[in-house]
Amino acid sequence: MNHHPFLAACLRLAVAMLCALLAPAAQAARVKDLANVQGVRNNQLVGYGLVVGLDGTGDQTTQTPFTTQSLMSMLSNLGINVPPGTRLQLKNVAAVMVTTMLPPFSQPGQQVDVTVSSMGNAKSLRGGTLLLTPLKGLDGQVYAMAQGSVSVGGAGASAAGSRAQINHLSAGRIPAGATVERDVPTPFSDDGALRLELTTADFSTARSMVETINRRIGPGTATALDGRVIELRAPSSPDARVAFMAQIEDLEVVGSRAPARVVINARTGSVVMNQSVRLAPVAVAHGNLSVTVSAAPVVSQPAPFSGGQTVVTERADIEIRQGGGAIVHLDGGAQLAEVVKALNLLGATPQDLISILQALKTAGALTAELEII
Repeated sequence: MNHHPFLAACLRLAVAMLCALLAPAAQAARVKDLANVQGVRNNQLVGYGLVVGLDGTGDQTTQTPFTTQSLMSMLSNLGINVPPGTRLQLKNVAAVMVTTMLPPFSQPGQQVDVTVSSMGNAKSLRGGTLLLTPLKGLDGQVYAMAQGSVSVGGAGASAAGSRAQINHLSAGRIPAGATVERDVPTPFSDDGALRLELTTADFSTARSMVETINRRIGPGTATALDGRVIELRAPSSPDARVAFMAQIEDLEVVGSRAPARVVINARTGSVVMNQSVRLAPVAVAHGNLSVTVSAAPVVSQPAPFSGGQTVVTERADIEIRQGGGAIVHLDGGAQLAEVVKALNLLGATPQDLISILQALKTAGALTAELEII
């Protein structure tokens, strides 16, 4: 009996299984990690208020007149009339800005955290209490009221001209310090279609998401309007919409991949790249250039009985050093590990690596978008 065809089939099957194991696994991400419901978002609120009860660390009112004006206006609203022209010398009051984020679907009576930041020359907000402060939105309407004790994650002390400080003292938080007074309407409860917005516009991700939703939920459920917006045919009743979106958000989209990007922080020298970065074969030569400037004092003595004066001058020595930069051949890489291995061959510092990456991008050897923050 001839077993060669059977052995050949087994060999082909083994090779196929080995290739499947060695191939990179397709990435999958949930819909809730890739997109947001259009119109369902946070809303920024801001307000101006006063923090009282400070232990002599408040604003110096002679340098911050708005603090005194705000205090006199507040006292007038409380029925206390301060004689005109009175100069208040207060050390326990500080003018602050109060900010918070109003979550979606917030209802009156709900409490949210607020951040309190000094806007004058107060030394510390530790131990202070924020007085009732209205928080307004972009439309000028009051959506929340804030009040409470300020929590500062730091400490400090000063005496005899010396000062010691831990962390930041000019800003703090009030947990559950604001009460929502007005809700923000959202299009989620409307009878119209819902729309998903991708956090990063990408046509391939939008196509994969539409295919996944239509395959799991039903044909015609999702339609891509462009590379960012996907329209959903949702039920009309609110309860059914909640169940529908809960099912949509947990779907895993296979094949979604972020665009190739290299993020560079020029201030700290940090370089971060994602797995989509590709490197073509290229030759790189990079040398170090250093300039050293040193100054040494030189004393000039006059001749005896000349009546001259001794003069001290400085002599500057400038030295320029340029390190050798041999040409290094970098093999191309289609995986992030290969790109990192190739760049490590250069032995460059993070600051040098920033210049090298910019040059690689200009030469067309780096397939990625450079973003400098």
